[in-house]
Parts: sequence; structure tokens; C-alpha cells
Amino acid sequence: MKLNLFVPAAGLGERLRPITDHIPKPLLPILGKPVIERVLERFTPLQVEKIGINTHYKADQITKWAEGSPFSKDIVLFHEKKILGTGGALKNASGLLGKSVFIVHNADIISDIDIPRLLEAHMSQGNLATLAVHDHPEFSNVWLDDKGRPTFIGRDAPARVPAYVKKAFTGIAVYSPEFPGFLPDGESSVVDAWLIASESGARVGTLDVTGCRWTDIGTPQAYAKALFDELAREGETVYIGPEFACDRVEAGLCTVIENGSEIVGRASLERAVLLPGCIIEDGAIIRDCIAGPGYNIDIPKNNSDQGDVSLSSNSLFLNTFFTGKASVTLIGQGGSDRKYYRLSDGEKSLVLMKTSPTDPDFERQIALTGFLKKRKVPVPELIYHDQISRQALFEDLGDISLYTWLKGRCDQVRMEDMFRKVLDILVQVHTSSAEGLMEDPAFETRVFDYDHLRWETDYFIDRFARGTRGIETAKTDPVFEEFDRLAKKVDSFDKTLIHRDFQSQNIMIGKDGGPRLIDYQGARIGPPGYDLVSMLYDPYYRLADEVRSRLLDYYMVRRKETGGNGFDTERFRQTLLPCSLQRHMQALGAYGYLSKEKGKAYFLKFVPNALSYLRDEAYQAREEYPHLYKLVVRLCETP
Repeated sequence: MKLNLFVPAAGLGERLRPITDHIPKPLLPILGKPVIERVLERFTPLQVEKIGINTHYKADQITKWAEGSPFSKDIVLFHEKKILGTGGALKNASGLLGKSVFIVHNADIISDIDIPRLLEAHMSQGNLATLAVHDHPEFSNVWLDDKGRPTFIGRDAPARVPAYVKKAFTGIAVYSPEFPGFLPDGESSVVDAWLIASESGARVGTLDVTGCRWTDIGTPQAYAKALFDELAREGETVYIGPEFACDRVEAGLCTVIENGSEIVGRASLERAVLLPGCIIEDGAIIRDCIAGPGYNIDIPKNNSDQGDVSLSSNSLFLNTFFTGKASVTLIGQGGSDRKYYRLSDGEKSLVLMKTSPTDPDFERQIALTGFLKKRKVPVPELIYHDQISRQALFEDLGDISLYTWLKGRCDQVRMEDMFRKVLDILVQVHTSSAEGLMEDPAFETRVFDYDHLRWETDYFIDRFARGTRGIETAKTDPVFEEFDRLAKKVDSFDKTLIHRDFQSQNIMIGKDGGPRLIDYQGARIGPPGYDLVSMLYDPYYRLADEVRSRLLDYYMVRRKETGGNGFDTERFRQTLLPCSLQRHMQALGAYGYLSKEKGKAYFLKFVPNALSYLRDEAYQAREEYPHLYKLVVRLCETP
């Protein structure tokens, strides 16, 4: 079906001032990408022929963006010397819009509304116009009759109007090519045309999309909420534009630093948005605001920022460690069911960890913190723990992980230097920490052995191959015999203490700029190569091959320096490919489980890197594991 799109982009954005004194509303950045570009990306699967965009306010900026955007060849601009209104804009573009069915999608709306479903409703009902509506009391003003047709537009319908229910228009609608004929020349409102068309006997229908995600970024507060919601959807707590070097900032929860902002010296940020043109002075503390060139706009907090814990229910922590009033903020959950909260009184900040009563690793985390701390491995300080309530207080390491740090502007020298510091920690874990293993008899039962390795490959089959890709594998399939051989091989390698999830999200960058290790409660006795490939072949951040090679050499040199002649580099190299196969199958299983079972769909964005690694490794090992290679090829070919 031939289909065009129209995105209104001419408005003044008055409710967003002073932000829109500098940036037109359609170009407001959402984690590095203009909101209008995010709108257009939603239509890529529909194969839209042409994209009409009207311009007026700051038209030069929108024109410049359009010329450089990925959609430039399809965009047709309609400049308005005078703003023509929601109807006049469509009439002005009728030369394009009158050729086919077209969709209108406001440029300031972020949603996951099912556009194909809206199109299907429009075509199947034979409508002239089909409006996407929903329950949203703040904006509800579209009165519908018992057949879902608009009968009046306004907050309160007069008694004479047969109105049965009031809905809010989402700013998204489908129109037949005849619709512009109901619009007068010049300035007009599309709302009037809906009613005129309906009164003339044309079918103007609606589709109720209540329950869909929908955000109107029409005010600074709504814009900030949209940014923070998008962070949460992507499983992030901090966004730092790739042009910004993040070693000059202490970035707390819900920090968004867009490209074009600048910090002179160092600054501390939390729940803050830095927009292009913003200059933050050395030593500044920015909290709960949007900062732009010459302005700061407060962002009010709401109760949801606190999560599901209150200080009143944790008076022990409050009274013991805070002298005055302290705030509680949920700062993350990651892939587990644990929850972490920041307790802060403005001067002091600690992290509260809450676990379930059945969390098997609570005691291990407490014990391992002391074990690793004693051996000078850089882990957070344990302040207090309560065995009964299964809670613990830790030193606050901030919110910049290695994963986040790597997203900022970082030259090759600094990046490799940081990775060498991280590998120094790994060498500590694998050598000095291992010397004390006999002091803790619990490690005798915490071995990463054949049974655990086979659990990982079954997990990969159940949660990823079957659960995510829909590929069924019979228990008699020869790939399981290969899994057995792989597990036995990895189990035969030399063992030491390993972290078992040594990747960039489990390395925090402290306020001193140095890396610190977290999430080590799953540590076991296992092959050190498993940890090394977890970092050097991390799906969260892909290293260049030559960089990876240098870092591998660095690790082995440091192991030899620390462990002496007992470390055989060639023998160790031979462990890496089998460990990589194991690790990436485990990671893919985890991404499948977390996305499907835990509702954390953002983990799926790491699948392409993990699957690419596994494909390359399975190819290298195809003579030894031919059926695994065939399975991985199928997984790569299955969407």
C-alpha cells in the first residue's frame, strides 16, 4: 500500500521556553537523537514513500537537520511564512498528502502505539480519518458517541451533544487522501475538519490505544520525564554523549549529558540534564534540573523516585548513619532481583542493598567483601549488614560504570590505560586472592565444575535458542554430546578464584577515577580464562581486535610477574576459545531469560554482539564441535 507521512514541526514550543529559545521542539535531543528522528525511525518497517514536514519557527535548524538526516532523500519540507495551524499545515501539503493514505504523527510525541494496527483499523472500517485516542485525563477533550466517533471537542460537552465517553487524542492519526478537501485554504484547525467531515456523512473513527506507552514532551518537566523514562527503558542510569569526556564529572542517577554541553573542570550531577550550549563551571553541583545556555529549570521530584523503601522502615540505618533528614532513591536492579538504594543527607551518601529472604548469595557477598578487602582487591567498603532483614549498607561508588565511562569521548591511550587497570584487578583476584582460598572451607563446595558448565549450555538452549529464537532441539541431538565434551574440557583447566561475571557493567569508576569491582557474590573456583574472555569479549562493549590482543598480552605478562614461572602462557592461551564458547552461550541464555521472564527487554540490545562472538568462535572450533557450529549458524539466520 502506498503510504506517506506528515510530521508537524512548525510550532513555537512556547510551553518549553527557555529551552526552545535555543532549540526547536522537534530537535530536542532524546539520549543523543532528535525526537523527530526517533519518530521517523518508527516508520522504517512501513516503507513510507515520502515524509512531509512543515517548518516555521527556527526553520533553518530543522532544514539543516533534514539535509543531514538518514531520511533526507524522502523528506519534503513545507515552509510556512505564517503558522497555518494543524489543519492549514495539511492543506498546504495537500499536493503530497492528496496522493495516498497518510499518517500524521506529532513531532513531540514518544510512544509505542501500534501503527500497523491503526492502519488496519482505518482501512477495514473505510474511514476518512482514524484517530488514535486513549485514557489520559490531563488531555481528555474528545467526546465520542457509542460507535467511537468524535462528536465534540472540548473539556465539557454541551447537553445537546450525544457524548458517551471522553478520550484524549494522542497526536497520531491516519487519513485517506480525500481528507485535505475538507480543509479551507489558509489557517485552520484539523479538529474543525473532523467534525465537518463527520457531519457531512464521512466516516471519522477512533482506535482506543489505552495502555500504550505515550509521552508528550510539551513542557520542561515532561521532557525530563521522557528522558528518564527512556533511560529506564534502555536499562541505563546515566547517558553521556559520545563527544563528552566523562572523567570530569561525578554523574549520579538520571544524569543526561547531551553533546554540545561543556563542563569547565569538575562537577557533580544527579537527576540532571545538560543540553547543547550549556557551560557548567568548575566545582558546580547540579541537582534536579535541566541546564542550558544561561538557564536552569527545576525538575520536581515525585514519589516514584523513592522506589519501594522508606527511611521510616529503616530507622536503624537512618539513626545510626545519618544525623539529619536523608532521602532514599532507587538506583538500580540490573539482572538480578536485588534492589539498591542511595541514602543521602546531602553530605554523606551510602548504598542500601535489599535482597529477598531466599537470596542464596547474601552471606557470600558479605563474606567475600571481607575476603577480597583483606587482600586489597578494590571492592566497596561494607559499612553494616543485618542477617535477619537481609540488608546491607555499602560505600557509595557513584553511578559511572566502565560500561558508561566507555560511552563518553575517550582517546585510545586513556581507554587502554583504564582496561589495564581493570586487568590489574583481575590479576589480583586470580593470584593474591587465590592464596587464601584454603582459609575459607566454603570454597570447597563452590567450584565452577562440569555440572555448572553443563547447566550453562542447557540454559543457552532453553532460554535463548528455544525461548528467544524459537528453535527446538531434541535431547537426542548430537549437539548435547558436544556440550558434554566442552564442559569436560573447560572443567579440566587449571582453576583459581574467578568472579564469573567479570564485565564492564560490574566495574565501577570511583571518584578517584580508578576502577572498583562489584557484583562478586557469585565467585567460584574456576578457570581464569573464563573471567578474561568475559572482559575482552564483552558484549556490552566491543574492543578492536588489535586492542584486545595487546590487553591479552598485558594480562599474561602481569600473571607471570605476579605468579612466577608457574603460569604457562601457551597452555593458558589454549583455554580461551573453549571458555569463550561457554561464556557467550551463558550470556545469550541470560539475555533471553531476563528479557522474556523478567521483562527487561533492553538486554536484547546486547544479543547481536554476543551472537557475533559466538559465531566466530564456533567457526574456529567447527571441526571439534560441528553441530554447535550448525546450530549457531541457524541462530544467526533466525530473527
